[in-house]
Amino acid sequence: MNPNLYTVVINGKPQGPYSLSELNDLNIKPNTFIRKPGMDDYKEAHAIPELRELLGFSYQKTAPQYFASFDLRLLASVIDHFLIFLVFCAIILFSFIFVEGKDLRIMAFLIPLPSIFLVKLIYGSIAESTKKQATIGKRLVNIKVTDLEGSPISLGKSLGRNFSKIFSVIPVFFGYLYSFLNKKNQCWHDIAADTLVIKDRLI
Repeated sequence: MNPNLYTVVINGKPQGPYSLSELNDLNIKPNTFIRKPGMDDYKEAHAIPELRELLGFSYQKTAPQYFASFDLRLLASVIDHFLIFLVFCAIILFSFIFVEGKDLRIMAFLIPLPSIFLVKLIYGSIAESTKKQATIGKRLVNIKVTDLEGSPISLGKSLGRNFSKIFSVIPVFFGYLYSFLNKKNQCWHDIAADTLVIKDRLI
């Protein structure tokens, strides 16, 4: 697909594709939703550099409005833990080549098992501070971690957010359930780190 062709949402329906020169003849406003190949989601026209230059718009930074629900976040976490567990099992099975005896093999499996949660914490911190802003689980359900304005977060903030999850866990996971009471679906660790978990807007 031609990367220079654009799909435009007109009267609530995607139309096109249009070339860049054809867009100049349409009644494009700064908040018109537009998408081109390679973009994860529709963006408002003012958020696309070449359209700002073509149409004379200024960039208008807006706060996110589409927040990830608890069930999406839980599903993403389950996927991540499952994938890490598969890698853990593969490593343990490989180690059985060097470990003999049933009791020793059981210990070799059980003793490092809690490390899965530490690996998830470190992996999540790194993945959520990258350009994708998400772990594999989050990417599969189309959600990502941002600051309060929808921008990517630094590794330091991501580490702080993930380590703060202990405060969401300690009171019998109420810190997670608090997302049901928060307008932006924030858990306690999100509030502590000034972050949001957002989802792609639906057109």
